[in-house]
Amino acid sequence: MEEERSFSTRTLNVASFGLLALAITILAGGIWSALLVTNLRSSPAVPWSVPAMALLLWLAWSYLGGSGWPHSTSEARRRYLRANRKSGQTYLWALVAGVLSVVALAGTWIVLFRFVKMPPNALSDVSSYPRITVALMILMGSLVSPLMEEAGFRGYFQVALEREVRAPLAVVISSVVFALAHGPTQGFLWPKLLFYFLVGIAFGATAYLTNSTLPAIPVHFVGLLVFFTLIWPRDAARRLVLQSGIDNWFWIHAAQAIVFTVLAVWAFRRLAKVSSRTLDTGC
Repeated sequence: MEEERSFSTRTLNVASFGLLALAITILAGGIWSALLVTNLRSSPAVPWSVPAMALLLWLAWSYLGGSGWPHSTSEARRRYLRANRKSGQTYLWALVAGVLSVVALAGTWIVLFRFVKMPPNALSDVSSYPRITVALMILMGSLVSPLMEEAGFRGYFQVALEREVRAPLAVVISSVVFALAHGPTQGFLWPKLLFYFLVGIAFGATAYLTNSTLPAIPVHFVGLLVFFTLIWPRDAARRLVLQSGIDNWFWIHAAQAIVFTVLAVWAFRRLAKVSSRTLDTGC
């Protein structure tokens, strides 16, 4: 009975961290959306929502990392965020593995989009707004998710999971919840859920191998910029294979997904070796 109670307690504890990760992501996205809409409606020539959101992100990251009241939870918050600084070599290999993953994921997205009819992730028409405003808002939009999702899912939630189950399973569970978290806004279509699950695997593996949420943030940011500017705007023009047949571009993107996945796996193996070597030397 005591063991069952202990298991139930641990399960509820981990589940609470999963809900916290969802809350962090949803709250940050909701606040940014509200600021964005208000800004564009009131004064689109002055992108005041960008510095306002930057301040809120800094405050949120600082609090999740241990700053502020109550001081009795500061150390726990710092551990769960695990924003640990790493060696330059670790950051380098995390960047290499991440960029290769982004290229592979871009190919995977395009292939999936040509197999299954899905609503495109295109941005709203922003042609009537000043370009500098649009550019700054895209940059900020590409920063909100990396900071808050890495903090919530690869920080708090995955750290809690890694204390209860083996690391590979912790990465898988956090990635499943991460994929489902995108359902309300992206739709619960299996290709999109699969895509975000693979995104979660890449970033979750980075966080585990480096024991830090920091190395994945630049890659997450660059990845969103790539999809915002190069991938999603072209989704509406992609034709289903069943309608147009398999053309050369389909094979190119399929090869892109496969080749860069293999390269990403190789880079992650290198990252694992570098991280373990750094840990052994105490650097």
